[in-house]
Amino acid sequence: MSPGLHRRAFVGSALALGACNRRADAQPAPISLPPLKSIARFPVGACIQAVHLQDPELARLVVEQVSQLTPEWEMKMEYICQPDGSFRFDGPDQIAAFARTHGLRLFGHTLVWYDQPPGAFANLDESRVRFADAYRNYILAVVGRYRGQAVGWDVVNETVEDDGGGIRDSLWARRLGKLEHIVLAFQHAREADPDAVLFLNDFFLETHPEKRRAFLKLAETLLKAGAPLGGLGTQTHLAAGDQKGLIKAAIADLASLGLPIHISEMDVSLQEGGSRAERLTRQADLYREAAEAYSALPARQQFAFTMWGLRDRESWRKREDASDAPLLFDVNGRPKAAAAAWVQGLG
Repeated sequence: MSPGLHRRAFVGSALALGACNRRADAQPAPISLPPLKSIARFPVGACIQAVHLQDPELARLVVEQVSQLTPEWEMKMEYICQPDGSFRFDGPDQIAAFARTHGLRLFGHTLVWYDQPPGAFANLDESRVRFADAYRNYILAVVGRYRGQAVGWDVVNETVEDDGGGIRDSLWARRLGKLEHIVLAFQHAREADPDAVLFLNDFFLETHPEKRRAFLKLAETLLKAGAPLGGLGTQTHLAAGDQKGLIKAAIADLASLGLPIHISEMDVSLQEGGSRAERLTRQADLYREAAEAYSALPARQQFAFTMWGLRDRESWRKREDASDAPLLFDVNGRPKAAAAAWVQGLG
């Protein structure tokens, strides 16, 4: 039996088991799947926090299932940059060490983000330290620390207005210029690591076509300005009520520039979309569609497919709503119907 036929039969039986009992209060039938990274033709990733690695069951699941790790927040400036201007690297160093020990790729997230600018930057006295110099120094320090290990970086994150109206206002935009601070960030990151793939990353690119158009226009502008933009990241935070076809349309549009694509933070919330059973079915459908759309890309554009967590227990969405269950594995690390659907979508 060919690997493709084996996978289809295997996943089909798993989905059939999951469909045997769709009552919201029923225990789902057990689903058995091969490790995600063993059957995908591209790197499969998940986000993690350093504290999560202290849980041996989660650590085992991570090593078993994925080939790439993204720090969920310990590489954000709010964690690294301390009030006195010093840098803290204990958390990201732990994640980098875990990835290195287990042969996993490391992806850096994120260098520049409009939200939560550290006080050390906001309060800079430019008679003592120039803002532009501190900006460059920060990026050089962070990217340089993981040079040779981090395969890529979200250089600038969530910089496009949700209505597609342009670049967001931020401390960085006000002090360095709306477009200029983005170009500088990419240039400094390239200076620190000539080999890492440098990404522009954003959310709502599936559900807000006007934002996607603005995102692509910004990417084209950056390339024309000589910024070393190497890839496009779409977070793909979705809800079970979202329409079918949105993911495929977004991936096709993003791929039009010919750059590598990173599905960088996927999860599918159950907070909307009908009954619980209907939402679970729609969740599985969206994961399947994402896998199908990503699998259809040329191999050179398949940078990685990253889930924003593995188990529901650690999800940021579950921290916001205890009833939510947005990921591929349940709170106990068991694969859900969504995981079987994602595998099926690989083709």
